[in-house]
Amino acid sequence: MSEETPGFEEKPDVPSGATPDGAEPKDAPSSSKEEASPAGDAVETVGLTAQLDQVRTALNERTGDLQRLQAEYQNYRRRVERDRAGVKEIAVANILSELLPVLDDVGRARDHGELVGGFKSVAESLETVVAKLGLQQFGKEGEPFDPTIHEALMHSYAPDVTETTCVSILQPGYRIGERTIRPARVAVAEPQPGASKEEKATDEESGGTEEV
Repeated sequence: MSEETPGFEEKPDVPSGATPDGAEPKDAPSSSKEEASPAGDAVETVGLTAQLDQVRTALNERTGDLQRLQAEYQNYRRRVERDRAGVKEIAVANILSELLPVLDDVGRARDHGELVGGFKSVAESLETVVAKLGLQQFGKEGEPFDPTIHEALMHSYAPDVTETTCVSILQPGYRIGERTIRPARVAVAEPQPGASKEEKATDEESGGTEEV
């Protein structure tokens, strides 16, 4: 006879995968977990939406900062280019101002028929160079007197003018673009005093006479 070990009872063999009587399956989810899952997803969605809104706000702020920085840079570049052009124009104007007496001598030599030979070639080359630098000559006989570009050195009256007129150019004027380097020095003539009154009286007399 075999002896049984005291304190131990034999248990029936349970097949693998079987559930003992009175025990619930481990894999069966509880009803409370099923109800909590949608609520957790909703909270997570709200959190992600809030983070997305923050990111969009930050992106809009950085985009605005970048646009303002770009506009400031464009304004700065235009200002620098404008200042650079102004400095260049002033420097060129200062150099050409020193050459104006030479150009006056060339003009007087041309008027007297002395611009010949090698001197003529040099003078024409000089005029070509200053023209490329933007130097322009102005001042013509018969044009109205403008105190902003003309300097009157001589004054007279003339019966054949109706306004103050440049009747002689003593020295031509020079400009670069809109900048006047030297005004044209001219002799001006004004209408004869009393000429307008006499013309008006003559017109009234001729208008008041009727043919019979």
